[in-house]
Amino acid sequence: MTDRDHDGSWSANLERDQYADDPDLVLAHALDAIEHTASGHHVNLVMHRAHGHPETYLYPALDDANRDVPGAGIEYEYVKQCGCGGHVTRVHVE
Repeated sequence: MTDRDHDGSWSANLERDQYADDPDLVLAHALDAIEHTASGHHVNLVMHRAHGHPETYLYPALDDANRDVPGAGIEYEYVKQCGCGGHVTRVHVE
């Protein structure tokens, strides 16, 4: 997803066609985006519409990541559904 750390808030585009049929890639790149976001900032995860609402697949993965990595310190919130049908989740990195 990214080859650099982001020291400010940013958006990760996970809406491209490559993500439509690959939920594992979506989750891997979402977690990668979070890992590359500096403490005190957030990343907007813009998810492909093919996977539906992020509460069904993304939120459990974020909860697991928060438990599995002590001190990970992430919080997330649903932002909105895009006009194209995708969904945006904002992940705050503490």
